[in-house]
Amino acid sequence: MSSESSLSSSAGGAAAGLPVVIVGAGLAGLAVALHLAPTVPVIMLAKRKVEESATTRAQGGIVGVLGADDSIESHVHDTQEAGAGIVDEDTARFIAENSAEAIEWLVQQGVPFTHDPSGPLGLHLTREGGHAVRRIAHAADATGKAIHEALLEAVRQHPNITLHERWMAIDVITDKHLGDAGQHPIKNCYGVYVLNIDEGKVLTIPARAVVLASGGVGKVYRYTTNPETSTGDGIAMAWRAGCRIGNMEFIQFHPTCLYHPLERNFLITEALRGEGGLLKLPLKDADGNVHAERFMPAHDPRAELAPRDIVARAIDFEIKKHGLDHVLLDATHLGEAFLKEHFPTIYQRCMELGIDIAKDPIPVVPAAHYTCGGVVTDLNGQSDLHGLYAVGETTYTGLHGANRLASNSLLECVVLGKSCAEMIMQKAVVNLPKLPEWDESQVEDADEQVVIAHNWDELRLVMWNYVGIMRTTRRLERAQHRINMLKAEIDDYYANFKVNRDLLELRNLVDCADLIVRSAMSRHESRGLHYVRDYPDLLPASFPTILFKNVNKRSGKKTRKLR
Repeated sequence: MSSESSLSSSAGGAAAGLPVVIVGAGLAGLAVALHLAPTVPVIMLAKRKVEESATTRAQGGIVGVLGADDSIESHVHDTQEAGAGIVDEDTARFIAENSAEAIEWLVQQGVPFTHDPSGPLGLHLTREGGHAVRRIAHAADATGKAIHEALLEAVRQHPNITLHERWMAIDVITDKHLGDAGQHPIKNCYGVYVLNIDEGKVLTIPARAVVLASGGVGKVYRYTTNPETSTGDGIAMAWRAGCRIGNMEFIQFHPTCLYHPLERNFLITEALRGEGGLLKLPLKDADGNVHAERFMPAHDPRAELAPRDIVARAIDFEIKKHGLDHVLLDATHLGEAFLKEHFPTIYQRCMELGIDIAKDPIPVVPAAHYTCGGVVTDLNGQSDLHGLYAVGETTYTGLHGANRLASNSLLECVVLGKSCAEMIMQKAVVNLPKLPEWDESQVEDADEQVVIAHNWDELRLVMWNYVGIMRTTRRLERAQHRINMLKAEIDDYYANFKVNRDLLELRNLVDCADLIVRSAMSRHESRGLHYVRDYPDLLPASFPTILFKNVNKRSGKKTRKLR
């Protein structure tokens, strides 16, 4: 199963031994794989090194309703409050009810959470913005890295899991690839086309099921805390296959990304504010002396513990009001010993950059951080196509609503990763039809790669300037116009040249940018992460934004055969 020749096949897949293909190797994909592997062969695809994952950058922690002072109802309430009225209560309750089991499973996998002998399960729990109590299990300030390393080691050791680095999914294989496009509805996913990046070869992989676990769309913005892998691959592939996409207007901007010329995407965890860090303005008095002035109490009664969207908008407002490059996050009063013990990663990295956070405040700015929308799925990860699932940041399950509550994302990956695996194992295995090979007979080698780089830069700049923290109708219209032109150029390029990773990522990003703008333009209110000056108020009743696509209609446009 680990050889390429056994993966690429134009013949129909035999039921026995058909693998589940997981696109992505972050927490969501790892959780699905480990639950499947005892009974089902698994192929995992990572388009870069497996360590390059959004999971590894998650500093704060993972929610667990564990303490005597906590309850399922309290967690559901906090999730709904952060989600600004459009959280699906059933989803929030399911996640909360399974949070303790999720933490216990991670402990069993060897995740080295920070201990506290007097804490529930012997764990130290911290608190983050939007949470009523301490309920965040963590591994110092590098929780995601600790979780990822433990699960990745288990995946590498499992004989039923094959992990391929530098293999990138291009598109899922559906009914439209079988020669009946436009004749029959698209209902099924049969496998995936995959680019072996190093060899430049495209493989056809039949699958019992395909799980999209490729993360969010942070790289569509000029400034982001996300890794290079966050190019919306799963969302774009599902959209092109005909799946519904939900709530793409809600892009979470993390309030505190380190502002430094040598480090542009280093996240300063929300837990630092949860432990007492204060946001301040670096203002100058009449004599030119700089003094730090706290500002969050003027924006929200919860001050630094307000949800991320409120804090990010407050910082954005103050930066523009005072003409600043950044604001300050002051944790000096917490003491050197406390900071070294609880935030060693932040302490060390800042020291390397010449910032002693025990003595000096940290310069910070907001940056694109988390995609609250995505592929519409149920609580088992099932999408609109039979055989196609999605888990994690790639999805819209209703948990995050208009804003994600801190540390709910890792929990969602673990809980729904298990339920997704269980659903796949319950489904009957069927023989697949004959799958066509990837066709490059009508394309040629790219003439100028610089075209991709230029379009990439323009797209990210358009999104940052026009579809950022503060939006207007006119800005959104300008963005839509520019994106339409870019999309036409990229589609034409894709139709005529051989694929490579940069082109595929750009194609996915422009599709996701289009989804974000279309969703934003359809919401005539300001709610959660979506703030529009033309519609500053909340509507009395509001619902998720769900986009549909008619994939059965032929475009008549020149394209490669397997578009």
